[in-house]
Formats: sequence, C-alpha cells, structure tokens
Amino acid sequence: MSLAEILNGPPEDAAPAILGRYVRANGVTLRITETEAYAGTAGDPASHAYRRRTVRNASMFEGPGTLYVYFSYGMHWCVNITCGPVDVAAAVLLRAGRVVDGLEEARRGRTVKDRDLARGPARLTRTLGIDREADGTNLLDGKGPLILVDGPREPVGTIRRGPRTGVSQGADTPWRFWIDGDETVSPYRRSPRAPAIRNDALRE
Repeated sequence: MSLAEILNGPPEDAAPAILGRYVRANGVTLRITETEAYAGTAGDPASHAYRRRTVRNASMFEGPGTLYVYFSYGMHWCVNITCGPVDVAAAVLLRAGRVVDGLEEARRGRTVKDRDLARGPARLTRTLGIDREADGTNLLDGKGPLILVDGPREPVGTIRRGPRTGVSQGADTPWRFWIDGDETVSPYRRSPRAPAIRNDALRE
C-alpha cells in the first residue's frame, strides 16, 4: 500500500502504518518510532478540530498528507500529518523518531544523547527544523520542507498501543502507537486533568 493510500484512510490505521518510515527536512532524516492518532470532528474531544474549523486548525481540513503545525503550551511546535478526505480533519501526530542521517545538523549546537534528539514531539520538530512556516504544506509532493519517504518500510518488530499522552479528554483512547523496545520512544505521561484511569483501559 502506498503512503497516499495509507494517509487516505482513518488515522488509527495510518498511525501504526507510518512507524518505521522516514521523514526528511533540513538535512536531517528520522525513522518514525512513535505516533498518535486524532479523529478530527468524528467524535474525538482530544482533537483540535473537534468543535469546528478555525484559523489555527484550518490545515487539518485540507486532505491527506497536509502538515498541521501548531504551537503547544506557548513553548514548542508539534507536527501532524492529516489523514482521510478533505474536510474530515483527522491527523497523526509525530511523537518520536530516531536520527538516521544528518546527525550534526540534528544537534544544532545542543549537547544531548542521540536517543533524545527527537524523543517527544517538541524535540522532533526542533531536530527537523520545522515550525509554523511548514503548516499547510504537503509532505507527499516533494515540494514542502518535510518529506515522507515513500517505499517499503523496514521491519519494525512489535508495534504496541496505549492511551494518548497528555490529553485531558479522550485520554483512554488507545491511539498512541510505538515500536516496542525502541529507546527513542517518549515516556507515557497521563494528564493530571484526565479522569482516573479505568481498569479496562489499555496502557503500556
């Protein structure tokens, strides 16, 4: 299945299918090791598009492969890849990756362990040099600042799933996906504003 076909489907299917694939920007290539799915207006209260289309989330409605880049907590950028048809507004958040090329560019003057360069959505965008200017561009046409490399992915082993990180609503929805045992995967942190975890909720 091509990347275009994967991204034309629902986010909960696209998110695990993106694991093990490569993204490239500003001289740095990452292998994606962790993702998180959001269902847009289709009953997902954790999604930025849950209530309506706004200036901030407009890119989520532009169809598969469009980047939605937003500023989180007034501190850092996060990058999502939209899924499904135009106006559906579903997306996959890129949560973590492993630098496989461009290590010196990825460091950008920082002294951190290699595993931590893109361990978490804020570090991932910083390592790739992605900010709001990438919002609304498409990563499938090869013209934008971020490119999702097409072609077969390398074997990823076991893919695990569990509740999404840091969201106060829809916190138990098991739409966070990661490559089991990969050291670049970020730790699970439940939002203090989320309801107490249910006994039957999926967790790490």
